[in-house]
Amino acid sequence: MAKPITTRSTSTSSTSGPTPLPAPDRRKVLTKAVVRAARALDLSQSRVAAALGVSDPTASRMFSEKYWLDPGRKEWELGALFVRLFRSLDSIVASDEKARAWLAGENRALGARPIDLLARAEGMVRVLHYLDSARGRI
Repeated sequence: MAKPITTRSTSTSSTSGPTPLPAPDRRKVLTKAVVRAARALDLSQSRVAAALGVSDPTASRMFSEKYWLDPGRKEWELGALFVRLFRSLDSIVASDEKARAWLAGENRALGARPIDLLARAEGMVRVLHYLDSARGRI
């Protein structure tokens, strides 16, 4: 008969229970979210690099999980905005294919194709505000 598996608590308190899992590395979490969003939107590494303000080689390392976004740099804020933009767009169109079509299409309200605006922080914020206002109407 096999012995039951038990967990050992390192706590000295009188309550016993399983040891909590360590918190995930937030650098990895955001970087992986950016990469997944970029892949869902079929964006090139070069476009992602421009959107985050990093070099093409840095974006390549991100996609191969050899570089993690740094919370102390602007790339972190832009990465968070990029993921937020993706989530907003996904909640509106509910399809990666429709999201890609929307990004590539002309948008009169924005005065350009949304995909072309992502290369600058101001453009990304404009697209995000547009999506937020569209979501507010639903």
